[in-house]
Amino acid sequence: MHYLMFYEFMPDYLERRGAFRAEHLALAWAAHERGELILGGALAEPADEAVVLFEADSPAVAERFAAADPYVRNGLVLRWSVRPWTTVVGESATTPVR
Repeated sequence: MHYLMFYEFMPDYLERRGAFRAEHLALAWAAHERGELILGGALAEPADEAVVLFEADSPAVAERFAAADPYVRNGLVLRWSVRPWTTVVGESATTPVR
């Protein structure tokens, strides 16, 4: 199953992220190498939110990621949420429909 995680950033996110970016990216790449995090990144213009795509059996994988993320732990993220995403088209769709 696919899960989308949404982050809503603090207004000064870009100015503050430098101190935590290496740890954040290391966490993200480790999740990717485990096959959990498929794609992730900040939305642009403005960079006020981010979206991360996870593939897992439950939302717990994304929730654990957020709990460990230095952006969340250090207040750069105002709010975050995880939603199941029913993917039906594409090679990676978890419930393909033709």
